Amino acid sequence: MDELTAPEGFLLRPWVPADASAVLRAFAPAEMDRQSDRPVVDRAGVLAWIADRTRERGARTGYSWAVVGEEGEALGCVAVRAVNLAHGTGWVSYWTTEAARGRGVAPAGVRALARWAFGELGLYRLELGHRTDNPASCRVAVRAGFAPEGIERAKLRYGDQRYDVERHARLADDGVNFD
Repeated sequence: MDELTAPEGFLLRPWVPADASAVLRAFAPAEMDRQSDRPVVDRAGVLAWIADRTRERGARTGYSWAVVGEEGEALGCVAVRAVNLAHGTGWVSYWTTEAARGRGVAPAGVRALARWAFGELGLYRLELGHRTDNPASCRVAVRAGFAPEGIERAKLRYGDQRYDVERHARLADDGVNFD
């Protein structure tokens, strides 16, 4: 499936080179450098990032979606990566542009992604994690039906500092219904 819709009116579609300006704006804040394993600071970096998402989709190891608003501009990203079909699991991530924050883009996108991953992809367990000092990301997880499971101490390192991560998960049969 190339496009998904969220009841809130957002469209989820694969990333395309025409999204380069929106991705570049999204990665402009310093904290966004942690959202990619490569620099996304210029058009070449953005196009490489989009190409990576396309390769993951082709390999069936990850599915990243641009969350698009009414005017057609990408407002954020939702993804399920580290897809393991043998175990029926995947790792969910999300981000939004600064202009889209507080508009329900991330929770709507994650809910639509979860419906697709449980249905079309046939996964059973979706996991995600956020730094414990990121309450906004925690709110997205909870609003999308992901239950907290615990703290992973000092899991992430950025520079010389380590951060605790709160893990959340949602199961296909959790009874969370966001129709």
